[in-house]
Amino acid sequence: MSEWSAGGAGQVALPYPHYVDIVTKRYFDGVDNKNMEQVLNTFTPDAVLTEVTSATVHKGREGIRAMFVKLFADFEQIWHGNFVHTADPLTNAVCSQFTVLITPNGGEQLRYENCNRFYLKDRLFHRVFVYMSGENLLKEGDA
Repeated sequence: MSEWSAGGAGQVALPYPHYVDIVTKRYFDGVDNKNMEQVLNTFTPDAVLTEVTSATVHKGREGIRAMFVKLFADFEQIWHGNFVHTADPLTNAVCSQFTVLITPNGGEQLRYENCNRFYLKDRLFHRVFVYMSGENLLKEGDA
């Protein structure tokens, strides 16, 4: 088999419900409930998450973990919903548009309309591209 590439040849198509489940019931549910183990279990060990609008890159589960430690500490409340998913099993990818309601510690609630592109490898996220409608909230954490 050739080297893995996002949406490239050799992908194993998964059933459509898997894409919706990993995005909403596993990943975003874990984020909203600040469940680090649940969130990290959706990523391959060498996954890369890129916040595209600020060109911020988080590499591997440890880099992604550090980012979420900071996010969970900086925001008292996080909610993702109003999802619209477009899955492409042939490229093993899913694009999700959604609303984010997030409240900084001691601050006013912010509303974002975001879009993520998830590329899977072995049933887990391997490359994730995040497009935010406002300031980047996925800052680099202390690894």
